Amino acid sequence: MRSSVRPMSTDRYGSDVLATDWRAPRRGRSTEVEAAVGLVVEEVTTDWCGAIVRVDRDLGTVDLEDRRGKRRAFPLGPGFLLEGAPVVLRAPPRAAPVVITHTASGSLAVPTATARVARASRIYVEGRHDAELVERVWGDDLRIAGVVVEYLEGIDDLPEHLDCFGPAPERKVGVLVDHLVAGSKESRIAASVARGPMGEHVLVVGHPFIDIWQAVKPARLGFDAWPTVPRGMSWKHGICQQLGWPHRGQTDIARAWQHILSRVSSYADLEPALLGRVEELIDFVTC
Repeated sequence: MRSSVRPMSTDRYGSDVLATDWRAPRRGRSTEVEAAVGLVVEEVTTDWCGAIVRVDRDLGTVDLEDRRGKRRAFPLGPGFLLEGAPVVLRAPPRAAPVVITHTASGSLAVPTATARVARASRIYVEGRHDAELVERVWGDDLRIAGVVVEYLEGIDDLPEHLDCFGPAPERKVGVLVDHLVAGSKESRIAASVARGPMGEHVLVVGHPFIDIWQAVKPARLGFDAWPTVPRGMSWKHGICQQLGWPHRGQTDIARAWQHILSRVSSYADLEPALLGRVEELIDFVTC
């Protein structure tokens, strides 16, 4: 007759705890995942959870948009959770070149067109950053139209520039001015030019923004509105300070502007108050 009693195990300590990967994280090891637009992930250090809406290969960043529509940029790489599991976000492979049908300004693209010989007419833009933004969005259109954009350091120099240029029916001048609001110094100079002997051939328009930076929609940079800078503080330095960006010197300000400019790919990234004014100037000098 067989005994029903099982023999006692001689292993006093059970299975070998070192036989498994005892160093494995509680949630498992990170795996690489392509940062595809629409993928919902969580950033572990801030608990920010949102869908991927933009991946910038050059800056190495990914923009996440939460359920309230707010956006925030994070570095690509480790530090994310996907459905509770740790992942390393990597940029998707570069897509095949697309056929461009429209320019950044929204105009119909003409790939075979070459730059036209420059017209006599000119567009003056107050501020270096202003000129770079105009070039980024309207550059293709201006080259086809043969319109040259010149950098104007300040509107105080406008009367002298006009005297040297000599506006005429075939030599029109359009001028884009910062912060052109009623009662300002800029508005008084613009009114004086309009009343002068060359006024018929000069069009001065402006946007209401303190600086051209504000013409870029803040949502493109991950925040709801541009901060308010106290009086007496340099506006650009104040903006960088309140956004937590480096702002010690001009190099930091230049780097901040390049970051802002990198978020502009078409007219849709700009406020309407600037779009209409630039289009108005282009129409004026090409008619």
